Amino acid sequence: MKILNLRFKNLNSLIGEWSIDFTTAEYAGNGIFAITGPTGAGKSTILDAICLALYGRTPRLKSITKSGNEIMSRQTGECFAEVTFATQAGKFCCHWSQHRARKKSAGNLSDAKHEISDAVSGQILESKKRNVATAIEEKTGMDFDRFTRSMLLAQGGFAAFLQAAPDERAPILEQITGTEIYSEISKRIHERKQNEHGKLELLRAETAGIIILNDENESALKQELIDQQKTEKALGAKNEALKKSMLRLTEIATLKIELGEIDKESEVLINSLKTFTADRERLQQAFKATELENEYATLRAKKQEQKNDLENLTTSEAQLPEWEQALGFKETALKKSKETLLRVKSEQKNELELIKKVRELDLRISGKHSALKDADSDCRKTETQLSEKREQRQKSVTKQEAAGKEHSKVEEYLSINAHDAALVTDLTGINEQLKNLDTVTDNTSAIKSLVADFKKQTESDNARHEQQ
Repeated sequence: MKILNLRFKNLNSLIGEWSIDFTTAEYAGNGIFAITGPTGAGKSTILDAICLALYGRTPRLKSITKSGNEIMSRQTGECFAEVTFATQAGKFCCHWSQHRARKKSAGNLSDAKHEISDAVSGQILESKKRNVATAIEEKTGMDFDRFTRSMLLAQGGFAAFLQAAPDERAPILEQITGTEIYSEISKRIHERKQNEHGKLELLRAETAGIIILNDENESALKQELIDQQKTEKALGAKNEALKKSMLRLTEIATLKIELGEIDKESEVLINSLKTFTADRERLQQAFKATELENEYATLRAKKQEQKNDLENLTTSEAQLPEWEQALGFKETALKKSKETLLRVKSEQKNELELIKKVRELDLRISGKHSALKDADSDCRKTETQLSEKREQRQKSVTKQEAAGKEHSKVEEYLSINAHDAALVTDLTGINEQLKNLDTVTDNTSAIKSLVADFKKQTESDNARHEQQ
């Protein structure tokens, strides 16, 4: 099992969302790395996040329910842990999450969600808590106890691993080091040893009843063996001769049976030929008729075509006088049409000169109409400009009358307030003082804005200081 990626949010002292990618060059290249930091920095929280994502609990928290979740950071409304890992079965992603009502820190806790999915396709494999635990055990080969004793040892848990019984510790070490094959080899060797030992005992039991012969008995047995072998060869030759004779007799009997069946079939065929004589003659005649069928069909088609042609000829001969009469009428009408065409062409030639003159007059009239339209548009433009000038003149007269009235009022005011003439020089000094006052006001506003900026910077620095 290899951890590829870890993501978690709001767990213990690590507030916010965090992510660690173990496939980057820094982690993958070194192979071994350490998690360091002061007490309470969140070292164990990283390990808790891995265990929480896989099994929905941690070594420090045996169960997380709706009534209590001590691993969620305080003053937060949600938390989750997600780990992507790879085994021989493939790449998988486990996600565990829990949140409060409306994700508020004061809301009630909801049920935790736990699911496992395929990291490549994204398909969710299991989403029920019990089934997820079973699927994790199938994919990794470790349940929660084995995982926390081998892959992830909590603080003080290494001693429990060392003190575990050999039967409990051996499978875990084999899974970690990949030496389970040696256990299988040891089992096979033990089984083979037992089987070979059983065979040896059987052979010993068989050889225990064997009696060792002397030289005279051995020579007598050898001579007897030679005699028996000669007898066996003679009997074998006789046996082969008898087998050959039996095979010949069997073949003769089989051939007799086949001859009887052939005779029966020949009688049946002879009777069939006798009954088929009349049908054979009819069949031969049918074959001859089949050969002439195409020619007969062609002959019938020619006769039908001849009949249709004779009928069409009779009909055409009956209609011929009407067609000849209609042709005479058409020829007469054609002659009249030709005479009319000649007359129209002569009239057209006489009227061509008149048509040319009419076209010239039409061109002159169209030129006059266009000039008349241009003059009319110029006249309308002139009238529009004239009306605009009249309106401007009327406005100018009105403005002149108003200016005259205003001028008389000003002269009357000046005559009445002649003693205020010195205010012009005093006004210049007052304007200078107002300008200086405006400058001071601008400087004051700039200083105030700087003070406000400094206050905002101070508040930001205080907030950062509190966060640090």
